Amino acid sequence: MKKTILGLLAITAVSSASAASYVGGSVGSGATIHYQTDLTSSSAMRYGLNLNATNFNFNNLALGGSVDYLGDFTGTGSALGGLTPYYGLGLGAGVQLGAGGGLSLYPHGTLGLRYNVTDPLSVFVEGNIGPVVSIGGTNSSSVYVGSGARVGLNYRLP
Repeated sequence: MKKTILGLLAITAVSSASAASYVGGSVGSGATIHYQTDLTSSSAMRYGLNLNATNFNFNNLALGGSVDYLGDFTGTGSALGGLTPYYGLGLGAGVQLGAGGGLSLYPHGTLGLRYNVTDPLSVFVEGNIGPVVSIGGTNSSSVYVGSGARVGLNYRLP
């Protein structure tokens, strides 16, 4: 039993050691800082904190977060000159503080391109689209199609 537990601990240590972690940020349809960790060599989870510039004014402040699964389209890197196309599915949530405060949910799909500049640094451009469900705020409750685009960078942690 002791050998089995030690073996499982060793496998867990090796598998988590091979997963890379990144920090980064992006600008576009708002400003975002994020933490990303690889699940496999071609997929990752990204956790972001967003400040939407379109919802920022002198009477209120909109803050949000999102969790996104990202997967690479495999076998396309060499054909596109080092660019790696990827897709994603995510869920964003936001809260508007101040005058006309409210909540929103944003399930979305993402398409993007990533380029590794150097070993720890990569840049990306992506777009997303999905329904936005708003509750409260100045418009009461509403459902509409939302979209966004951004350019950003990732730095792989040692």
